[in-house]
Amino acid sequence: MDQTLQRLLAAEQKAEAIVQEAEKEREQVIRSALQDARAEEERFEARIPELHRSFIEKAEQRAQQTNNELKKRYDEHHVQLRNMAEERENEALDAAFQLLTDPDTGR
Repeated sequence: MDQTLQRLLAAEQKAEAIVQEAEKEREQVIRSALQDARAEEERFEARIPELHRSFIEKAEQRAQQTNNELKKRYDEHHVQLRNMAEERENEALDAAFQLLTDPDTGR
C-alpha cells in the first residue's frame, strides 16, 4: 500500500508539473499575441497618414474629372447657343430689314 501511495504521489506531482508547464506556455502565448496585436496596431497607425493622403488624392482626381466634364458640357452648350444665334441672325436681319422697308407688313 505504501508503494501505491508513493506512485499516486509521484503521478500527482507529475500532473502538477504538467499543469504548471501548460500555464507557462499559455502565458507566453498570451504575451506573444498581445505583442503581435500591438505591433499590428502600430503598423496600422503608421499607415493612417498614407491612407488619408491616398483618399485625398482620389477625391481630388474625381473632383477634377467632374470639373472637366462640366466644363466640356458648358463649352458644348455654349457652341450650340452660338450656332443657334448665328442661324437666327439672318432671319432677324431679314425681318428687321422688311420692317424698315415696308412698315405695314409688321401689322
